[in-house]
Parts: sequence; structure tokens; C-alpha cells
Amino acid sequence: MRVSVVIPARNEEAYLPAALEAVFAQTLPPFEVIVVDNASTDRTREVAEALGARVVFCGRRGVAYARQAGLLAARGEWVAMTDADSLPTSRWLEKLAHKAPGAVAVYGPLRFYGVSPLEAALSEWGYRAFLNLMALLGRPNLAGANMMVLKEAALKVGGFPEVEAREDVLLGYRLARLGPVRYVPEALVLTSARRLKGGWIPFLLRQARNLMGDPRGYFGEAGERER
Repeated sequence: MRVSVVIPARNEEAYLPAALEAVFAQTLPPFEVIVVDNASTDRTREVAEALGARVVFCGRRGVAYARQAGLLAARGEWVAMTDADSLPTSRWLEKLAHKAPGAVAVYGPLRFYGVSPLEAALSEWGYRAFLNLMALLGRPNLAGANMMVLKEAALKVGGFPEVEAREDVLLGYRLARLGPVRYVPEALVLTSARRLKGGWIPFLLRQARNLMGDPRGYFGEAGERER
């Protein structure tokens, strides 16, 4: 199985080295690692290339466009996605690949890092409970920081929709109409707590709005992710 790993990145020179280190250290080595430079103004491209990633440029700002550019550029049959501020655990790709045969997509849970141990544990337990519920309801909730799709299937349904947020979830819904989409509890990814800027309540309210269909997310006026 050839798996391309795609990491969208806009001005991520600080976070990117740790993310790439985690991806290159996988027990199932990726076929290739692609960093999509989403019109960065810092050293994102230089950092990615120095660490061994293939860099693809996407001038249209917005994570959906960057993910789509990475999907199109990938040369593997399967395309795994994570984020520049995320740290896949060492057996992430191995666990996803194990459940991939016969499916069109697989995905796993997340846990915050950079918070207290209690907050980290609660973030993981809460998210796992949510994913289990959504899987039972037949509504797979893919996250861009922890998902893997069959490239042919993803392109068949049009790839990532051009929205500000929820592009990952919406692609999952499209793929679920095409074939099995499987939740893989063992495929854990750690993700930074910068989304908690402003506190837990605004974060949870934004998640609830997204779940109800609100396409807005963590973006500035020009479409880039807020920092």
C-alpha cells in the first residue's frame, strides 16, 4: 500500500518540524510526504524542504484549497492528511492502513497537547465518545488532522468542497455514499491547543455551530488560519 501524507501549511515554520518528525518516524513509512505551502510569508517552504518533504504551492488561501492541492498532487493510492500543528503517534499510518482494505476512507481520534493532563484526557475521551456516536448514526466525522482517503474515490466525489471549514467532514459524508468509511480508534493524533484561544466555551460553541452546518472556522479575513 502506497500512502502519501499531506500537510497543509500557512506560516507554520514553528510547528512544522515536529509534525514532519512524527510523520517520518511512522512504523509504516509513508510513500511520500507533501507539505502544501498555502501562500506562506515565513520559512515554511524552506523548513519543509530541508526536512525532506515535497512542497506543493497553493496560492489560494484556505485550508480546503490546500488540502485539495495536496490530494491532486499525491502519487500514492491512499492519501493521509494531518495538520502542521499535529503529532501523529508512531503507529498512526499502520493502524489506518490495517483497516483500509475495502474502505474508501478511514479516520481516527484526536487529543490536545499543550494543556493540563486533565484537559488532554478530557479532550480525548470527549472526542472519542463523539466519534463513536456519530459512527453509530452513520455520520462519519472525519478530521483533517487524522484521516486517510482512497484517492480515486475522493476525486470521484469531487474532493474537498470549497468551504471555510468542515471540508473534511463534508468530504467524509460524500465518501460514505460511495463505500465504507471506518473509524479506527487506535490511530491517535495529538493536536495543538491553539484552537482553544479564547477558552473552551467559544471553542465548543464553534464546534456545535459547525456540526449544525455553519461553514465558518478558524480563519482570518483573507482565508488563512488564525494564529
